[in-house]
Amino acid sequence: MRTIKLLLAYDGADYIGWQRQTDGPSIQGLLEEALSRIEGSPVSVAGAGRTDSGVHATGQVASAEVTLALDARTLRRALNAALPGAVRVLHVEECQPGFHARFSARSKTYEYRIATGPVVSPFWRRYAWHVPYELDETRMLQAARLLEGTHDFAAFRSTGTDVHTTTRTVLESSVACRPLVEAQVSPKGVPDVPVPEGMLVTYRVTGTGFLRHMVRTIVGTLVDIGAGRTEVARVSLLLTQGRRHAAGPTAPAAGLCLVGVDYGERVPTVATHR
Repeated sequence: MRTIKLLLAYDGADYIGWQRQTDGPSIQGLLEEALSRIEGSPVSVAGAGRTDSGVHATGQVASAEVTLALDARTLRRALNAALPGAVRVLHVEECQPGFHARFSARSKTYEYRIATGPVVSPFWRRYAWHVPYELDETRMLQAARLLEGTHDFAAFRSTGTDVHTTTRTVLESSVACRPLVEAQVSPKGVPDVPVPEGMLVTYRVTGTGFLRHMVRTIVGTLVDIGAGRTEVARVSLLLTQGRRHAAGPTAPAAGLCLVGVDYGERVPTVATHR
């Protein structure tokens, strides 16, 4: 039995999320089907983060136990041939027994993208939340920094979530802005493509664990602060009082992306010459 680690990227717009479910196609389900066909028997796959419906990933990590004898490069090629184009296996490596994509992770990093301006390119609709007005980057950054550390994030979870504790540790929480023209998805240098107005606001957060909808609720709150509807100090009150109704709305899924999973020291791998 071999333990393999997979690095994945996917466009989650057309999927119900990472976790296998009965009401639609999931990333986990697609990967398990592809691996099972190659293995010749059922294979269970674990993911580092359970991304929700419509959420993307450029750095998702998965693990599985297999008996197949393919080398890493051949297995990557076989998986990508079996998967839809919206899901790509970027890297495959064999790890020592005991590695688990979720339980071995030290932290995960997400990014959320917001496109401001009266009109944005339709190419952004799958990958950013369009907010048609200006946002104050300084206020948003001040508020984001208040989230760093170990806090009770009850105010930032989805209602009805059943968890043992709502305390989580955020290692980094930051906001950065740049003109949309520098990040436009549409072809650059083409005369018929107008120069986009507005800014691309990116919220980046690294934590040891997250509650369901936690990042998206944080973003909804930061947008309220950036728009001047809420004061920066509201964040401290939310962390103290834990009232979900006092926080901002849950931001749309399209802007969220899992960009990386950290495992501390390098994951012990197995050298093979298959």
